Amino acid sequence: MEIWQAIVLGLVQGFTEFLPVSSSGHLVLLQNWFGIDPEYSMFLTIMLHVGSLIPVCIVFFKDIIGLFKHPKGLLYLVIASVPAALVGFLLSDWLDGVFYGGKYLAPCFLITALALLLAELSAKKRPLYKDIDAGNAFMMGVAQAIAVVPGISRSGSTIAAGCMLGVERGKNANFAFLMSIPVILGSALLEGYEFAKAPSVDIGALPLLLGVLAAAVSGYIAVKLMLSLVKKADFKWFSLYLAVLSVILLII
Repeated sequence: MEIWQAIVLGLVQGFTEFLPVSSSGHLVLLQNWFGIDPEYSMFLTIMLHVGSLIPVCIVFFKDIIGLFKHPKGLLYLVIASVPAALVGFLLSDWLDGVFYGGKYLAPCFLITALALLLAELSAKKRPLYKDIDAGNAFMMGVAQAIAVVPGISRSGSTIAAGCMLGVERGKNANFAFLMSIPVILGSALLEGYEFAKAPSVDIGALPLLLGVLAAAVSGYIAVKLMLSLVKKADFKWFSLYLAVLSVILLII
């Protein structure tokens, strides 16, 4: 993998992880285009996700510390993480077999587009005032579990679920971003272990490092932007972009 390819992939990962357009779907498209070796494409994807996790820890540092001061918030985060953990543990091999290579990116992008459109309509028709509780956390976790499929946005799914559940905008965004931490860390540990069993595959330390740094920088920008957009519940342009992208992929 060339250094410039790693940087491009990192920038795309950082922006699309927190903007509701599916980072995994966009990475699959680019990796196919660049001809990235499938033997380590999943490890590369996870490491770039780790890079985009860095700005979450920076922006929400106080919130993360607060979770340990208020066990109820930590409990809700655990509840929200259970569905994705179960899907990853029980269905990861099946999902890899079905969705390998981005076979169904077009319909999955379209599903995300529809979810975002419904979320915006829901947010404008009803007041968003609810707090995060066990029920809301679990349903947002189910949405996150569905988003393990490439093309379905994790941030888009969880924030859309929060809007439809009536969760207050700020709390919805904060919790949706905090939910990414255990899922990404868990995936990184699992994929790191699997990759360690294939030492013959050389991904290149420098390209990987620069890709992770690019993901961190672009991810910070995307987090700040998305926090502003969630407060306005303005998702229509992302929905339109994904719909157009889905049509293009179907034509191609």
